[in-house]
Amino acid sequence: MEKQDQPHQRRPRYKGTHPKSFQEKYKELQPELYADTVAGLIQKGKTPAGMHRPICVNEILEILQVTPGQVGLDATLGYGGHSEEILKCLLDKGHLYAIDVDPLELPRAKARLENLGYGSDRLSIRQMNFSELDQIAKEAGPLHFVLADLGVSSMQIDNPERGFSFKREGPLDLRLNPQKGKSAAERLKTMTQEELQGLLTDNADEPNAFILARAMISARKKGVPLNTTTQLRDVIKDALKVLPSQNREEEIKKACQRCFQALRIEVNHELEALYVFLEKLPSVLASGGRVAILTFHSGEDRLVKKSFQHLYREGVYREIAPDPIRPSQEECNSNSRARSAKLRWAIKA
Repeated sequence: MEKQDQPHQRRPRYKGTHPKSFQEKYKELQPELYADTVAGLIQKGKTPAGMHRPICVNEILEILQVTPGQVGLDATLGYGGHSEEILKCLLDKGHLYAIDVDPLELPRAKARLENLGYGSDRLSIRQMNFSELDQIAKEAGPLHFVLADLGVSSMQIDNPERGFSFKREGPLDLRLNPQKGKSAAERLKTMTQEELQGLLTDNADEPNAFILARAMISARKKGVPLNTTTQLRDVIKDALKVLPSQNREEEIKKACQRCFQALRIEVNHELEALYVFLEKLPSVLASGGRVAILTFHSGEDRLVKKSFQHLYREGVYREIAPDPIRPSQEECNSNSRARSAKLRWAIKA
């Protein structure tokens, strides 16, 4: 008796017109198959779930001045949007190295770029922290350009299982590489009020750092769990009931954003990694090599600014950005996640 073919199973349809579950958004999670859906969301100023829109692309390309035959590094690959545009400039000559610490998103970015025709002859991808860029230079030689986009990708933010957003229920993780280190929930179990207050101030310029740190430690002592994104959000919301009612809702939203940012920076040791990256950067650049760095927080921007200014005075860089470049109003209107971005650049002597 011949084996019968398996009956065709239809893909589940959206429940209603606006699915809330991340896993249900199959159209946005496969943007290459649903161009009309993606285009419609972008037209509304939104970023479809499962993809990331690169910021300041034209400004970055103008700074880096990528030409065929050059060798360079995208130190924060993410979704690969910047890399894609750089590879177009390289044509079929030269080589781009791209690295990222995230083991979950890296294979997706690699597959996406391979599907666009960028194989190992033009693109080498490695899973590593951008502070290890000197390891790339050992293989590639002096680099003509380096790009670092320090923002968290939209794919990481939109996936509730990663715990980057207070808007959706998920584990309070916040690790860029969930296979290493301690999650934000684990860190909160051992931090003192003074450490937490300093963290919120240094990593996010949080004006209510004392109130929020006290509330989190108080919740911990009372046995209130802080294991999920919404549990932390609720503690923040309750702590800020003292704010004037007129702007309370907006201030609570901003406080949540800043708290999650501060914890993410701490959990991933992002400022420490940036410091090492900036220290090593001149040694990997060729003479005349160019670097562009996108930051999304005043602490990051301050580190980049001071490093560039110091090395400019020392004669290591022949030219640096006099002021940060901001995304155009048109880009900010189209992509709200671009609003806090600052772009700085330098050229090695």
